[in-house]
Amino acid sequence: MTTIEINLLPWREEMRARRGKRFTLALALSALVGLGGGYGMTWHYDQRLSAQQERNRFVAAEAQKLDAAIREISELEQIRQTMESQVRVFTALQTGRAQTVHVFNDLVDSLVDGVHYTGLDRQGDTLRMTGVAENNRQVSDQLRALDAAASLSRPVLSEVEVEQEGALRRFSLSLTQHLPSAPDDAPGGEP
Repeated sequence: MTTIEINLLPWREEMRARRGKRFTLALALSALVGLGGGYGMTWHYDQRLSAQQERNRFVAAEAQKLDAAIREISELEQIRQTMESQVRVFTALQTGRAQTVHVFNDLVDSLVDGVHYTGLDRQGDTLRMTGVAENNRQVSDQLRALDAAASLSRPVLSEVEVEQEGALRRFSLSLTQHLPSAPDDAPGGEP
């Protein structure tokens, strides 16, 4: 019988070499896929970051526009308030002008015989008056006449002085004037 000798070593070496090449190829491919995936993820996140930065710039620009609009609205509100206060002053002056005429007309119409005014002072709605009368009855009549006047009310006598026996009486009194209601206080009017 003859023996046949089979040498398996070259075949094993070739197989190891093929496996080594495959492993190296798989390792290189894995490295390429890993690098490509890493680069792809980096690119993706860079794109998302730049998109978010663009949105942030847009929001910041819109916020600046809104801030400018708010400042403008605040300035317009201040102008409106100034104009409203000026309108109130003009209205008060307009109604006060007519009220002064009514007050002087009522003072003249309510003057009792024997009474003379010597001084008149106005502070807000309060009038302070001084005058002279021949007797105390005329002072009382004058107070009633002032109380009955349309634009005057609540006369309060402060003092009555007699200069000499049988002479004139000096008196001081204060009273309130009624101002007509302003147009914006009228019922159903606009505020």
